[in-house]
Amino acid sequence: MASEEASLRALESLMTEFFHNCTTNERKREIEELLNNFAQQIGAWRFCLYFLSSTRNDYVMMYSLTVFENLINKMWLGVPSQDKMEIRSCLPKLLLAHHKTLPYFIRNKLCKVIVDIGRQDWPMFYHDFFTNILQLIQSPVTTPLGLIMLKTTSEELACPREDLSVARKEELRKLLLDQVQTVLGLLTGILESIWDKHSVTAATPPPSPTSGESGDLLSSLLQSPSAAKLLNQPIPILDTESEYICSLALECLAHLFSWIPLSTSITPSLLTTIFHFARFGCDTRVRKMSSVNGSSQNSVLGQERGRLGVLAMSCINELMSKNCVPMEFEEYLLRMFQQTFYLLQKITKENNAHTVKSRLEELDERVLCWGRQAESYIEKFTDFLRLFVSVHLRRIESYSQFPVVEFLALLFKYTFHQPTHEGYFSCLDIWTLFLDYLTSKIKSRLADKEAVLNRYEDALVLLLTEVLNRIQFRYNQAQLEELDDETLDDDQQTEWQRYLRQSLEVVAKVMELLPTHAFSTLFPVLQDNLEVYLGLQQFVVTSGTGHRLNITAENDCRRLHCSLRDLSSLLQAVGRLAEYFIGDVFAARFNDALTVVERLVKVTLYGSQIKLYNIETAVPSVLKPDLIDVHAQSLAALQAYAHWLAQFYSEVHRQNPEQFISLVSTALEAITPLISSKVQEKLLLSACHLLVSLATTVRPVFLISIPAVQKVFNRITDTSAQRLPDKAQVLVCRALSNVLLLPWPNLPESEQQWAVRSTNHASLISALTREYRQLKSNAILPQRKVQLEDTKVIIHQTLSVLEDIVESISGESTKSRQICYQSLQESVQVSLALFPAFIHQSDVTDEMLSFFLTLFQGLRVQMGVPFTEQIIQTFLNMFTREQLAESILHEGSTGCRVVEKFLKILQVVVQEPGQVFKPFLPSVISLCMEQVYPIIAERSSPDVKAELFELLFRVLHHNWRYFFKSSVLASVQRGVAEEQMENEAQFSAIMQAFGQSFLQPDIHLFKQNLFYLETLNTKQKLYHKKIFRTTMLFQFVNVLLQVLVHKSHDLLQEEIGIATYNMASVDFDGFYSAFLPEFLASCDGVDSNQKNVLGRNFKMDRDLPSFTQNVHRLVNDLRYYRLCNDSLPPGTVKL
Repeated sequence: MASEEASLRALESLMTEFFHNCTTNERKREIEELLNNFAQQIGAWRFCLYFLSSTRNDYVMMYSLTVFENLINKMWLGVPSQDKMEIRSCLPKLLLAHHKTLPYFIRNKLCKVIVDIGRQDWPMFYHDFFTNILQLIQSPVTTPLGLIMLKTTSEELACPREDLSVARKEELRKLLLDQVQTVLGLLTGILESIWDKHSVTAATPPPSPTSGESGDLLSSLLQSPSAAKLLNQPIPILDTESEYICSLALECLAHLFSWIPLSTSITPSLLTTIFHFARFGCDTRVRKMSSVNGSSQNSVLGQERGRLGVLAMSCINELMSKNCVPMEFEEYLLRMFQQTFYLLQKITKENNAHTVKSRLEELDERVLCWGRQAESYIEKFTDFLRLFVSVHLRRIESYSQFPVVEFLALLFKYTFHQPTHEGYFSCLDIWTLFLDYLTSKIKSRLADKEAVLNRYEDALVLLLTEVLNRIQFRYNQAQLEELDDETLDDDQQTEWQRYLRQSLEVVAKVMELLPTHAFSTLFPVLQDNLEVYLGLQQFVVTSGTGHRLNITAENDCRRLHCSLRDLSSLLQAVGRLAEYFIGDVFAARFNDALTVVERLVKVTLYGSQIKLYNIETAVPSVLKPDLIDVHAQSLAALQAYAHWLAQFYSEVHRQNPEQFISLVSTALEAITPLISSKVQEKLLLSACHLLVSLATTVRPVFLISIPAVQKVFNRITDTSAQRLPDKAQVLVCRALSNVLLLPWPNLPESEQQWAVRSTNHASLISALTREYRQLKSNAILPQRKVQLEDTKVIIHQTLSVLEDIVESISGESTKSRQICYQSLQESVQVSLALFPAFIHQSDVTDEMLSFFLTLFQGLRVQMGVPFTEQIIQTFLNMFTREQLAESILHEGSTGCRVVEKFLKILQVVVQEPGQVFKPFLPSVISLCMEQVYPIIAERSSPDVKAELFELLFRVLHHNWRYFFKSSVLASVQRGVAEEQMENEAQFSAIMQAFGQSFLQPDIHLFKQNLFYLETLNTKQKLYHKKIFRTTMLFQFVNVLLQVLVHKSHDLLQEEIGIATYNMASVDFDGFYSAFLPEFLASCDGVDSNQKNVLGRNFKMDRDLPSFTQNVHRLVNDLRYYRLCNDSLPPGTVKL
């Protein structure tokens, strides 16, 4: 014993030293090694048992328990049965003797270690494991301990980790399911008895404002006065011990509900009891008790009670999240909803002492739940409402006794009294779910559409009005000013933009359901703010330096700021609704849309004419951005109506188009003054986008003859004028090019005036590329650094414009593309001539290849075969192995991008149908396999790989006959297609590359390439081809199984399982008779007996679900056996 005593003292001093802040990392490593070696010794557990019973040092206890944990989970198979019995008897005794004095984390760890033994040995060798837990729960002294053991058992045994065989996992789940009814009965008993015991002692309360709470709604919800009365009992005041036991019982229930199926074991009395506890969360009086009594201990009690409410809601949400509801459980579900909506009514009830918002603020205080993140009752309640609407509404709405409209009224109050922005966003999400549900219901039941809408109309109009109020400073200034409008989140939007976008989505969904109501609600509000904006003209005075806004009083400036912010938001709302005025409803809603568009045209022109964006104001840092934003938003809103204008044009172009012409001409008058490098970029870009939409979507025939448009043409082609910023330049050039290239709607081919337009387009492009075309003559000469930078700028500016022009017409008619290519022809040839000169400047090469890629995608037919061949040949000559290596290995991401674009161009080429580009196939494959692949194969970086494999896939997919020449005639004659194989070596090399890619860690590449193989199998029967079947099939299956065993690509388990099945199904006989035995024979780390068991358990199923289940079983058990064998002590003899 002295040695145990000495060991304990030594261990205590080592532990103290390890955690001392003066100990060096080097020394810590030494101590760690020492402790690990000690733990590995056979029999170390005996020392640990002594340490646990004899020390008060937390570190030593934790270390000792870790030794036990390691022994049980990794070495248990090799522990002699006598030792196992001793451990099974000693650890529970230790727990019973010390559970009251141990720190909670040591006690919980000890519980887990005992449960780990149960996981391995119950019921065969540890038959009283579960009965012991039930006895602990039933004995009042040890109830908390029993509940902790129960929860740990549920966590560790119901969904165990992979260190068990599948058969054992299934056995444990079945054993636990057999105990569920008993366990739920026990937990119900505990919760009910504590509630009843404390309810009796609660004196009858004096009449209070809440005594009249069982109003009409409650009666209609609960269908029985007795249930309403039951829920109106005062909440009992619990002592600390009872509170603790209840919270443990609720935590157990929440975990049990996460895995047990919905069934009648979950009794009505259990559900009612859980709801009783859910009231702890929403009864602010319970929380107030603490502040009345004043002591800090009582305030902790208030927290505890809040926690009971949160835990009870967690239980309810676990049940709610199950979509599969058996028939017999539906009635329980209805009862749950009725009881929860009673709570919702309670939360949102207004009385004199409380506003709803202040009550929600109190309930939103976060309370700590055991070992979990702090959560608030309100968060849990919102989760419940989301689950109700998304999972169960369609099920419950059909019950006549469930008042859906009254529920929406409560949800409305709950939404618009949320204390935080996040809470409000979550509630808006719930409304969005509801509106989606309603929309799809109406689409599927057109017959009673009116009846459904009438039922919900009032609720929807109310929702719309309130959401609109919430985005306006006029009604909600305090809250809106808290929103951040500068920091961008992961979706590249600010908090304010997110708030506005989510609100407008709700507005749009209501508009889809109730267009007339929505419009008549929104338009007057917009009109009010427009009056203010249009009235600013009278306050504009001319000063020495320009125009000034003569509004200086602080209060007036603040009111103007709010009105402008609101106008900006409402303009976005009007723009968002544009899609609901077009298509089938164009005629019915024409007048409303015309009113909007006329207002928008008027507003944009007004802004441009009095130049509000350049005006001086009293508070320039606030009002100037506001004025610019309103102007930009009015242009963006008008742009949203481009499709409506296009439809208007097609309706009136024959008869009286005056109104349409006037709208478009006025809009262009508003745009033209803004196309200038002196205008702020936000406003300039809005104007450019509107111009593009008019040119591309509306395409009026008279656009080219409007003076405003001619002015823009002159501005852009005038080399002396200052160039616009890049983005704006590209947009304006696209608009002008489209004016000339796109066919006019509603006119026959003969009236399209292609000849004139072609000439004009050629001169436009000629003007835009003048400097670029001059580069050709001196491209060969070496350039000085300054000169080189200037050249790069010209190349960048010209190619970004040309690329955009080509991209915008790539899907248009042949005539448009012909004219485009004629105008571009010289510039394309210049680009090809310049390419070799810049091959070592990867930034320039990158832009050039982008341009060529766009040309190949959009204009390859127009370029013609000879020139296309010349381009490809030039590229193939330039991209030598040395050049590829330099780009990929030494030029970083830009160099890799260059090679990726080159491969993308080749992807377009090899997809081209017909024989034209077939001669390039050998050199494309050779470039891939002999030049690019060797450079990237061994690199861990994913650069270039995805593009290379896509190219190889395209080569196979679109050129199958290059490899397999099976003719229809041959297959008819022989009755079976005996395919002729050509270019076999290249095919095998490509397949080899695919196989290699599955051995690499990049999960995206793995997923992509697996998808490619599966596609080739679906379309071309790849796995059935003789060469694949005989030489590659089982190599691929082997690789896929190894990947599953190593868990390196676990996210793709399902895809790998299906692919394995598709490969094996080509030759099931071979798979079962040859491959599987060979695979098992080659597995190391398992003995022959275990291999036989694995083989026997893999049933000879030939359907997909059973086969993939067998694969996952094989993989799990193989890993489990290896784990067991690794944990056996050295020299163990296995029989």
